[in-house]
Amino acid sequence: MRSLTLTILLGALALPAAAIAAEPSTVTLSAVGETHLAPDMATLSLGVTVTAPTAAEAMQTDAARMTQVIAALRRQGVAERDIQTAGLNVQPQYSFPQNQPRQLTGYQASHQLTIAVRDLERLGAAIDAGANDIGGIGFGLKDPGAAEDAARLKAVAALRAKADLYARAAGYSVGRLINLSEGGGYAPGPVRPLPMMAMAKVASTPVEAGELDVRVEASAVYELK
Repeated sequence: MRSLTLTILLGALALPAAAIAAEPSTVTLSAVGETHLAPDMATLSLGVTVTAPTAAEAMQTDAARMTQVIAALRRQGVAERDIQTAGLNVQPQYSFPQNQPRQLTGYQASHQLTIAVRDLERLGAAIDAGANDIGGIGFGLKDPGAAEDAARLKAVAALRAKADLYARAAGYSVGRLINLSEGGGYAPGPVRPLPMMAMAKVASTPVEAGELDVRVEASAVYELK
């Protein structure tokens, strides 16, 4: 009986060491998949800024001009849902004569819009819609899903290639995929200030859309055999 008890205890003590020894070797990696394509939409920041002797007159003039701008945008095919007021304010304007108190010279009213242009061929005309305050422009994709999926496939292929490389270098082969996670993804391009050429209101202002980079970051844990 004592011999049997001792054997059972020794077996129980040996279990943790055996379990640790059985844990698989793994490698944890990260990679980026990237695809490049032309944008098919733009986000534009523009507005109307006017000055007048009184706040009421400044607001009235600003409202009238902005109504004309919005009407021009609609004529260029910009949908109502793609036109959003981003800012509206009126503030006094002063002059500062030397050695004298500041003097009120009038009021400045400003009305800012953010618009989405879903047909890039109309972008130049939208810029020329009559706004006198153009903040910037950013390019993006109406439906980034296909571009993101292409980037995901490239990220996973890069992960597997890395795993194979590390496994060979360490004298192993790649086993099962233990974990796969994604971080990051498509984000629309930042709104960038337009060049002075665009603010000059040349008929149908030329704007170059360039190319977008769609990136997906992925991480994985592979078993090594």
